Amino acid sequence: MNLSMKWLCDYVKADMPIKDFARGMTMSGSKVEKWTDLSEPLKNIVCGKVISIEKHADSEKLWVAQVDAGSGSTVQIVTGAQNVRAGALVPVVLEGGVVFNFHDGTVTTIKRGKLRGVESQGMMCSYNELGLTLEDVPYADPDGILLLDNDPEADKLQIGTDMLEFLGIKDTAVEFEITNNRPDCLSVIGLAREAGATFNLPVNVKTPEFKSVEADMDLKVRVDNTQLCSRYMAAVVKNVKIAPSPRWLVERLRASGVRTINNFVDITNFVMLEYGHPMHAFDKRYVDGAEIIVRNAAENEKIVLLDGEERVLTPETLVIADAKKPIAIAGVMGGEYSGIIEDAINATREVVFESACFDGVSVRKTAQRIGRRTESSARFEKGIDPINAKNALLRACELVEMLGCGEVVKTIIDEDYSSKEPMRVKFDYKRINEILGADISENEQLEILKRLGFTVEDGFAVVPDIRIDIRLECDLAEEVARIYGYNEIPSTLPRVNSAIGTKPEEVFEKKTAIIMQGQGCHETLTHSFISLKSYEKAGVEDAKSVIIRNPLGEETGVMRISMLPSMLEVIMRNFNNRNVGGRFYEIGTIYLPTGQELPDEKKVLCIGLYGESEDFSALKGILEELFERFAITVKFTPLRSNKSYHPGRCAELSVNGEVIGVMGEIHPLTADNFDIGMRVYCAELKMEKLLHYSADTPKFKALPKFPSMTRDLSLLCDINIASGEISEIILGDAANLEQITLFDTYSGHQVPEGKKSLSYKLIFRKLDSTLTDEETDKAVAKILKALEQKGITLR
Repeated sequence: MNLSMKWLCDYVKADMPIKDFARGMTMSGSKVEKWTDLSEPLKNIVCGKVISIEKHADSEKLWVAQVDAGSGSTVQIVTGAQNVRAGALVPVVLEGGVVFNFHDGTVTTIKRGKLRGVESQGMMCSYNELGLTLEDVPYADPDGILLLDNDPEADKLQIGTDMLEFLGIKDTAVEFEITNNRPDCLSVIGLAREAGATFNLPVNVKTPEFKSVEADMDLKVRVDNTQLCSRYMAAVVKNVKIAPSPRWLVERLRASGVRTINNFVDITNFVMLEYGHPMHAFDKRYVDGAEIIVRNAAENEKIVLLDGEERVLTPETLVIADAKKPIAIAGVMGGEYSGIIEDAINATREVVFESACFDGVSVRKTAQRIGRRTESSARFEKGIDPINAKNALLRACELVEMLGCGEVVKTIIDEDYSSKEPMRVKFDYKRINEILGADISENEQLEILKRLGFTVEDGFAVVPDIRIDIRLECDLAEEVARIYGYNEIPSTLPRVNSAIGTKPEEVFEKKTAIIMQGQGCHETLTHSFISLKSYEKAGVEDAKSVIIRNPLGEETGVMRISMLPSMLEVIMRNFNNRNVGGRFYEIGTIYLPTGQELPDEKKVLCIGLYGESEDFSALKGILEELFERFAITVKFTPLRSNKSYHPGRCAELSVNGEVIGVMGEIHPLTADNFDIGMRVYCAELKMEKLLHYSADTPKFKALPKFPSMTRDLSLLCDINIASGEISEIILGDAANLEQITLFDTYSGHQVPEGKKSLSYKLIFRKLDSTLTDEETDKAVAKILKALEQKGITLR
């Protein structure tokens, strides 16, 4: 948003230094990006009168003029302009002055010199050298000096008058970055209100007034879609006179970066900038049936817009139509024949002013669909106050009278379907202080809200209609803070009373992370979305996943159903970066399709090991430590059906017959798919099941008071029998057995083919007395007998 400071001062006297203005507005929430002195680099340009002019003695094209520039003596100027005459008023650049070429951007400093032997003490300017266009000074000669005699306000000119001031060039344009939640600041009046509140200055915004004429209102308006058009107002202007706009209006549009066209188009642009409410002016000749209908377009209906391009419309597009055809796309752009034109034969004689309120989402989607975003659509997208539609329309009618360009018909059409109830937000100055961590008195807060246009009634703040961003108590706190001054609020710790991490799932995850880190594992954090190809590489079966509608790329097209591909990617990167080994873990989320709109989200603990010192037993040891800390008794069962893992080095983990996870060595082909040149060991555990079976409170276990007895057993068994099966047999038939540990495995020389040797250390202990050798030997004999029944013998 570009703001003319001269225009702003029409409503609030913000005449402080521009740096102070920019700093204050930025600190109160209206960020100033930059400001530009529109008169730069022009300098020392005044109004002069040509006293006399004669041909240059040594040139056919040059003239020598004597000019009175108000300095007390005439100035001699040599010029090549052919339209200069004696008595003319012209812009004169005196010695040391600076001019600017609008076309090529060059800057020239005027110096005293000689042209063909004749001294020239200055320069007469064309409109181009003042940085102006023919739209700014339509009376100018395109090929000559700017003759000010033809200016509509020439009677105000005096010799020596500052031309930058007279031509409206002396102004400062301030560029604001307006956030999406403050559409009210996309207007001069909106920024004037902000400046008034920021600097505690009175704001003078008058209600538009104008004289209307009694005439038949032969225009009809019908709104078919009241959801997308909450208000539509129309006024008719008769006896229209299309002409250039006056200088004061052109100056303000130019400072705001808007090109002037003619008085009626300029009025709509002026009102849009002033009130922030887009308007449109229709030539009534092209409104068939004198009827305006706000409706959705028909399938494949077509319209040629003001940019000259034809658009094919869809039923989702809201249009402004007459009795036969669409004449504008609501909130975006008018049709080809809806504009205001002037020609010698069919000049515009009646104009219809439109001031409406369209749904922002609909306008945004329509602008995207037709590939045309305008100043109008940008404002509607952010939200427009329906009440402001009336203010904008009345202002446009007032400007018609001020410019003397038509007569406004007294009857104004108003199809209003908007809500009339103002927004009310609970106001409690103590609560606002709690939010801000400040100590601002109730009177100070009330004064700030009053400056911003709020009223407080019965403990509620009534929000101004234009402030559609105020909905909650915290919004009021922000309003108080920004006007009170962020720098004035002391730095304090947040006054928050909340318990963090009190959910059982969160506590359990933190405990699990601590145990993993204690086992030397490094935490990883990977993306939840992966590629379908990752499933194939990792050997994950039944890879039906939730597909992302707008993925960042092919590598992030689905939500993962397994943590294994993510862990293998981590190990691959570490291996390829020549890290000789590593232990990793991640507590992440997988997303299981349910056939419904949302997937079933499950937390999984994934562990990955690689390196020369890592093996199956190392991974199992990490898991056993985890299970012991949570007092979970887990059964390890050989598993051969999981294609991601080595069929002879994989185990399924279960508790009370319920599967809680899987562990083992990654299949060599899977490791090759990820370019990992060594063995990899991984485990995947369901966090939900671990939490379910874990002990809530650790149980105290006293230190043993009596000595233990130890026995070592070397057993000979079939090579396919798992060590876990043997451990279960021993535990099931042993009395006073405290601990069992496998400490050696062997197959080969001195062991029959198809057999293997497993060596266990058994520790026996009684809790109430000293264990004797006889009791221990009896327990061992019972164990051996049970083993023999399974074909397992003592070696």
